[in-house]
Amino acid sequence: MNESTTHQSELSRLSRLKARAEMGGGPAAIDKRHQLGKLTARERLDLLFDPDSFVEINELAESQAVDFGMQKKKVPGDGVVIGFGNIDGRLVFAYAQDATVLGGSVGTIHGEKICRIMDEALKVKAPIVGLFDSGGGRLHEGFFASKGVAGMFYRNTAASGIIPQISVMMGPCAGVSVYSPALTDFVVMVEGTSQMVITGPGVIKSVTGEEVTLEELGGARVHSEITGQAHLVAKNDTECLETVRKLLAYLPSNNEETPPVADAVDDDPQRTDDTLETIVPDNFRKAYDMRKVVRRVVDNGNFFELLPRFARNIITGFARLDGITVGIVGNQPIILAGCLDVDSSDKAARFIRFCDAFNIPLINFVDVPGYFPGVKQEHLGIIRHGAKMLYAYSEATVPKITLALRKEYGGAVMAMCCVGMEVDLMLAWPIAKLVVLDTATAVNLIFRKEIQAADDPEAFRQQMIKEYDHKYSNPFHAASNMLVDKVIAPGETRPQLIKALRMLKNKARPKRSRRHGNIPL
Repeated sequence: MNESTTHQSELSRLSRLKARAEMGGGPAAIDKRHQLGKLTARERLDLLFDPDSFVEINELAESQAVDFGMQKKKVPGDGVVIGFGNIDGRLVFAYAQDATVLGGSVGTIHGEKICRIMDEALKVKAPIVGLFDSGGGRLHEGFFASKGVAGMFYRNTAASGIIPQISVMMGPCAGVSVYSPALTDFVVMVEGTSQMVITGPGVIKSVTGEEVTLEELGGARVHSEITGQAHLVAKNDTECLETVRKLLAYLPSNNEETPPVADAVDDDPQRTDDTLETIVPDNFRKAYDMRKVVRRVVDNGNFFELLPRFARNIITGFARLDGITVGIVGNQPIILAGCLDVDSSDKAARFIRFCDAFNIPLINFVDVPGYFPGVKQEHLGIIRHGAKMLYAYSEATVPKITLALRKEYGGAVMAMCCVGMEVDLMLAWPIAKLVVLDTATAVNLIFRKEIQAADDPEAFRQQMIKEYDHKYSNPFHAASNMLVDKVIAPGETRPQLIKALRMLKNKARPKRSRRHGNIPL
């Protein structure tokens, strides 16, 4: 056999193996997915990455199991596609589970492949995206598969705060397949076709007698509105992957880099906007949508909101100011008057910590009357949950800028990052009130005896409220005591925030001398 024949035969063998790997579970299984409105693992990766940039590795790896008829079901790739490529020209690693191969179950080689690509991502410090579509651990391989599964959890934790990790739920995922996403930074789901559960409906019925569908148990609505585990929800596979690309555009590749700056900023940094005075009523009893304020201030009105359906009394998300990525945290007066509660505290604290880990400045839009009162909140642990925000802001060393729009009352003032929390710049609108209690309540307590003894108690009470407002319940009093750095007109909000960001561009971030603190989880 001459050399050219040897090359040709082995090239033919390679071609056959690659073709077999690319077919996954076979034509019938692929057709079934298309009929369900789903894409295959490789089709999803083609949409996620820039054209012709994805490089697959370990595509010929196979399961080594031989029992339970598994030898006949072996497929090159073992039900997961791993590799690297470019998204908007930047290096990103990814893995995509192939549900046409044994339901995308995690076997020994399957798990080792995912661990391998996670190691590569961490080695070169580039983001990793996981496309999940799996029924859980592969029972046929028994305990052997647990090493790969546990290895995924370990690597998720090791990579946390070093590289961005995004989990994309693109099918029904159960058991061990949902813990890895829970350890990552962001979870994206698809309406109607993706679910996340620990135990399925069948097991629940057999143990508790409860009857529930998979969608009712762990669908996108459940996790985006009730549990807060799904940061973003898309209508289909295509929209889902485009959402991931948009999210990555706001993020740096790792904790040592700053976020990418927009190439072209066609929004004037000096642009003022007097319509903010009409969006935000000076009557504190009237609500408004804080998102309208944010969109009027940030570049081109683009606000990439996260968890928009969960804990809606606070908003979190990314935007750009002067082309620079910023993290937005804002109270939402149209929901619970913008009060903080258990869920909103958790939502904000985790977002704050992500921004701090990845060098993203924080902008806080404050209009908060306090913590939401009630027996339920107290019994749910509002003290512990509220402390998470205090911890997150105190620990954060990225630029922190706070703007008081209207109400800044009580302990919630500290939770939204005020002067004592080492905020870098504290701004306020002229109508803002920065007080321990709202004026009426404070007057009722301070002048209780005088009000009762007055000839006209209500007239005296109103007079005291007016005087208290003029002397204490205003930003000018706070500014006179250096609790506010600058009082600004609402229309100046955008240029003032941009000037503050430019000033803080080179803010020193001291290295911590401890291993880590003990956040009240």
